[in-house]
Amino acid sequence: MTELLTQAQMRAIEQAAIESGQVTGLELMERAGAGVVEGVFEEWPELSEGAHRAVVLCGPGNNGGDGFVVARLLADLGWTVEVFLYGDPEMLPSDAKTNCERWREVGQVSDMRNMNAAFETMDLFVDGGFGTGLRRALPTEFQDVFQWQVQQLADRMFSRNVAIDVPSGICSDSGKQIGPVSLVADLIVTFHRAKVGVYMSLPFTPDVVRVKPIGLDEDLPAEVAEEQLVRLVDVAEIDRPNVKKHRFQHKFDHGHALILSGGAGRTGAARLAARGALRIGAGLVTLGVPPAAQMEVASQVTALMLTRVSDAHALNAVLEDQRINALCIGPGLGLHEQAAALLDVILDEGHLSFTRRVVFDADSLTLIARDATRLEALNENAILTPHGGEFARLFPDIAASLQAIPDQGPAYSKVDATRHAAARCGAVVVFKGHDTVIAHPDGRCSVHAAAYGREAPWLATAGAGDVLAGFITGLLARGLEPMAAAGTAAWLHIECARRFGPGLIAEDLPEMLPRVLRDVGV
Repeated sequence: MTELLTQAQMRAIEQAAIESGQVTGLELMERAGAGVVEGVFEEWPELSEGAHRAVVLCGPGNNGGDGFVVARLLADLGWTVEVFLYGDPEMLPSDAKTNCERWREVGQVSDMRNMNAAFETMDLFVDGGFGTGLRRALPTEFQDVFQWQVQQLADRMFSRNVAIDVPSGICSDSGKQIGPVSLVADLIVTFHRAKVGVYMSLPFTPDVVRVKPIGLDEDLPAEVAEEQLVRLVDVAEIDRPNVKKHRFQHKFDHGHALILSGGAGRTGAARLAARGALRIGAGLVTLGVPPAAQMEVASQVTALMLTRVSDAHALNAVLEDQRINALCIGPGLGLHEQAAALLDVILDEGHLSFTRRVVFDADSLTLIARDATRLEALNENAILTPHGGEFARLFPDIAASLQAIPDQGPAYSKVDATRHAAARCGAVVVFKGHDTVIAHPDGRCSVHAAAYGREAPWLATAGAGDVLAGFITGLLARGLEPMAAAGTAAWLHIECARRFGPGLIAEDLPEMLPRVLRDVGV
């Protein structure tokens, strides 16, 4: 399992290791500095040979201590290194001060205010300023210097900026900029585990994050609660149905999904969701269609089944079939009274049960937001899939906290917001975006980010969210529990888009699934 850590969790892990005698702070700092140099050479192999010139910024804490180690190791390789310090060297923490003194045996330490001219001819900029410990905006007297550096780097299109743990000025828990200034990074090198914030919406998202081991135990200390960890969804984490177990079973053993459609001229979204549910492995998928749209849908579908759902009474009748174990409501549904009546059937008649899970997407989320009793009717068998606007309608106060500009850290994060929303409504919440966060009411949380080699900007196309809702619904039909279904669907959704590439439209996503599933061993 790949965990992402907050600054408090990382500090607890390091402190537990030091107190146990497993390692000293100086040893951790030395390993961190070596990891940064290794990461730099991995990212820019042309720097691993010959003499080059580096500028290293060191801050007033242990992040600065890591910077002094990097400077010394580069100098040992024959580099010309200039080191600039923010703060008083006599006020550095003990381990950072020791490494400052070690560097002074090799080279000079200059005041950060004098570093502007150093940018002219450097081959590498190392940001060891503030790292994970940032709790307030950068000091006013140095904001002009930082702003100048950012502009210099941008104007020169300089592309060898490495940040130790996180760019200075960025909250490592949320990815938010604290105050008016932060530095840029092309590469982040962090230690033991990646930090939560680097998978959120950084103001200046780096190209690469490299995680380097520094000799800490894999087992978590008692101070770090397992249930409070944030998991990163990647290929190793996606749930794969046991194909051999199901080899000789009937289609109903792979689940039956019902997806409700809007009226005439509004059926495309539900059809996209239904296609996604079928492709991802649901044994049967039925579209519930109002009479006026029946011919429109019938002329468009083949492998999908169709049933007439004229009103709430008709939906109740359809749901008497207990083989229907997954529902999806919302894509193209509309916001009229009849749509609200269908939603209330699912909420009021107790159809959210252990054997029947429901994905609430698109229009159904707006309808839920209009009536607090609907939100109260949800439970952990429900999955809400809001984008930013829908999230704000459902949880306006939480959204306001998330959108507030932070002046201190740790800043309120998308992880915090999604966890609080899930706890409030009692359902699994999939807060969509290129930094999708998935949270369970019990506090479990995972992140799926389309970043660091997994970007798919062409996924911003009409209907892509409907397909994601269908993927989740199909996996629920197959028997995955809601958190696993949401995380697996999010990963596959991005992977399908990446495999197709530019020019993608929503219809292409389900058709890419067979190749993707085959490649990941499903």
